[in-house]
Amino acid sequence: MASSPVDLLGVARILATETGELIVKAREGTVGVSATKSSHIDIVTEVDLAAERHLRQRIAELRPDDAVLGEEGQDTPGTSGVTWVLDPIDGTVNFLYGLPSYSVSVAAVTGPPTPEEWTIEAGAVYEGGTRSLWSAARGEGSWLDDLPLHRGPGPGPGLSSTLLGTGFQYIADRRALQGVLVAKMLPQVRDIRRLGSCALDICYVAAGRLDAYYEHGLAPWDFPAAALIALEAGVLVEGLDGAPPNTTLTLAALPGTFEALHDALKAAGAARLWDTP
Repeated sequence: MASSPVDLLGVARILATETGELIVKAREGTVGVSATKSSHIDIVTEVDLAAERHLRQRIAELRPDDAVLGEEGQDTPGTSGVTWVLDPIDGTVNFLYGLPSYSVSVAAVTGPPTPEEWTIEAGAVYEGGTRSLWSAARGEGSWLDDLPLHRGPGPGPGLSSTLLGTGFQYIADRRALQGVLVAKMLPQVRDIRRLGSCALDICYVAAGRLDAYYEHGLAPWDFPAAALIALEAGVLVEGLDGAPPNTTLTLAALPGTFEALHDALKAAGAARLWDTP
């Protein structure tokens, strides 16, 4: 079975679009909380579960030898060397409240299924509020629907002119630490946005709708598809000190802006925010 980035991109687009349409239609009805995870505000809806079931079923049909790493289900082993990393609804709280910033995120990776070691081959993010499809294949570029995305090579704006996106965890003591950090960053930038979907935040940097983004404590399924979309558009997406984007801290910005944001975050204590991701 072919596993080139372009082949995987075609599958990622199918998976994200089908599942995106499923959740958009489900939002026309009543949506309720099915369960909670890390805290009482970290919710799962029945639609999250149904969306991941659909993704897994379609991967079993289209790519039966591939592995699956998903937010809402058990990991599924594979033999092809490709792992699908799935976030059936990124922005579940927005989805629950009827806010438009929610998405389906699908990425195909090779290598060990950990952010520090994998290679992201293809990714697609379906934006529920606008029914738009963001996608990319490694070495082949990225797109918003059919339009190529080009941001690089920079330089981006200075920090004081930067519209900065971020997000927060659901564990109270960590949110409190993140609040201290964001308060230190707010006087240094143009303004800060908290949209509620990591995948859309990073895609928006790829399109110039945000100048930069950072967040602590992401899950492995939150960012790989969007990270590839941004990287292929010319955006730097890394962790601290040149590390790959990861669950401890991920930053995205054009060159110039990236370095200024990175240094400002370190000066504000981002590297010491907590000891574990």
